[in-house]
Amino acid sequence: MKELALKYGCNPHQKPARIYVENGDLPIEMLNGQTGYINFLDALNAWQLVKELKEALGLPAATSFKHVSPAGAAVGLPLSDIDLKACAVDDLPGINESPLACAYARARGTDRMSSFGDFIALSDECDAATASIIKREVSDGVIAPGYTDEALAILKTKRNGNYGVIRIDADYEPEQMERKQVFGVTFEQPRNTAKIDADLLNRPVTAITETDEAAKRDLILSLITLKYTQSNSVCFAANGQTIGVGAGQQSRVHCTRLAGEKADIWWMRRCDKVLNLPFLPTLKRPERDNLIDLYISGKEGDAFSESGWQAYFTERPAALTLADRAAHMAALSGVSLGSDAFFPFSDNIERAKASGVSYIAQPGGSVRDEDVIAACNRYGMAMYFTGLRLFHH
Repeated sequence: MKELALKYGCNPHQKPARIYVENGDLPIEMLNGQTGYINFLDALNAWQLVKELKEALGLPAATSFKHVSPAGAAVGLPLSDIDLKACAVDDLPGINESPLACAYARARGTDRMSSFGDFIALSDECDAATASIIKREVSDGVIAPGYTDEALAILKTKRNGNYGVIRIDADYEPEQMERKQVFGVTFEQPRNTAKIDADLLNRPVTAITETDEAAKRDLILSLITLKYTQSNSVCFAANGQTIGVGAGQQSRVHCTRLAGEKADIWWMRRCDKVLNLPFLPTLKRPERDNLIDLYISGKEGDAFSESGWQAYFTERPAALTLADRAAHMAALSGVSLGSDAFFPFSDNIERAKASGVSYIAQPGGSVRDEDVIAACNRYGMAMYFTGLRLFHH
């Protein structure tokens, strides 16, 4: 198959639309449902991310994509009891028996608000445990190199049988040069094949030069994630997963603030008061995620008021106080941070410190590098200059 007709392009009025290859065949096969223009943009970028994570870290990987940037990405490390509950999979048996299921639970759990209606990419054959998580989340589709019979049967029941399921040729390699058109003008450049691995972390520039293997893993994960994130972008990572991605901001510090705010929410979801919110059993998962976000943000509104809580909870939740927030946030540490370009000011380091960052990887090359290094030394952070910019558009 050389081409595939699509319902429409980015918007319903943009038709006809299609995807196609000029040489050879498309590397994908639709196993179920229908997938749109933006879905395919997500799918093909997401597949590259998980494939590269698997190659670099040797673990199954998953990502949750929205509007051509990852809401979350992770590798298949086991989930603690707190992780299982925070990722909303504690009621599913056997999740920790599937590294791939753990990877997707983590990826979806990075930013559950942003992952609503995501497109999923899996580095390995989709198994039943992973499909069981996907089945009950609001999602547009999934791309993977294969599916077990049981997994495919589960996915085919989703969205009244119209859930998008794509199989991709894991051995497919595109042409070296890539092209796209903007306003009738064709742009051409070599594909970004820069290899991201531990060799990028051999240039420490701070007083602290030693980084443990877990932090190096997280720095590599953050940099690979940034390679497929709309720029400007910054990524916080911990425990084998992204915990906050700031994408597409014009200012570097706004990237850092956005990613840091998301990392804070990820961490606060593990607070006892949040984990034990007394939701009504009939409440749908997206509604729970929205209420958790409001609760953590301190903007509870009517849902938590004396007159409104009965519609959502079995009892009125206790307030999450400033003291509660401060105590829980104080325990966040050892976070890794990657940036797709240099930090022009030390304000980025100040914001990173507030979200527990201990390790940083960035290209370097700013005229204010020394100010940024001094800020890292002041807070006892390790920072590496990779010399590699990772802009993606």
